[in-house]
Amino acid sequence: MSTPAARSPEREYVKRSEPENHAALMDKVYRRQRFFYDVTRKYYLLGRDRAIRDLALAPGARLVEVGCGTGRNLVQIAKRYPDARLFGLDASAEMLRTAARVIARADLGDRIRLAHGYAETLSPSMFGGTEPFDAVLFSYSLSMIPDWRQALASASLALAPNGKIHIVDFGDLTGLGRVAERALRAWLALFHVSPRAELLHGFEKARNAERGAHLRVLPGRYAFVLSMPKLGA
Repeated sequence: MSTPAARSPEREYVKRSEPENHAALMDKVYRRQRFFYDVTRKYYLLGRDRAIRDLALAPGARLVEVGCGTGRNLVQIAKRYPDARLFGLDASAEMLRTAARVIARADLGDRIRLAHGYAETLSPSMFGGTEPFDAVLFSYSLSMIPDWRQALASASLALAPNGKIHIVDFGDLTGLGRVAERALRAWLALFHVSPRAELLHGFEKARNAERGAHLRVLPGRYAFVLSMPKLGA
């Protein structure tokens, strides 16, 4: 999406949904944090760059990041996969303002489109199109999405037949020790983050039967990186 010189890059996103409670909460959480989010999160949002490497996007592939935040991942993906077509969805208009600035500063405004909306209703129409995505990326966003199961279901519906869902997020933290686990959970709760341990456990039990799925669990079970076919594929 091109960035007209007369308009602020903070407004260069498609607003498709009306604000609701979750959006208001996310705006409250990130209204100030967005200015130093990337500086602080690089120390504990582990596995993001590995997940980007694992995308293995083909030329011309369409990828949407759900919960794109500041746009950090989208910029990295654009640099690594110069022929990919990229989209970013977030429930926080505040974060999207920062993402638009970051993308414009990287001179990628013609390759990355942003939209304001909810993961639970993900659709190509949010970006003004009908063509399905080839990949959906959830980078530390499922742990903040209220109905994460519906988010995965919507992601599957928005994917092309051979598309893939890619996830990097907190694990069950059990390898950190009881004290460290409790401390980290309490700290994450301040930011309304809830590790989806049941998602990790479900794939650990089923991964031998899941064709095309690949799971990596980081040391201490701190986080996991998962790629899988669309649900029902």
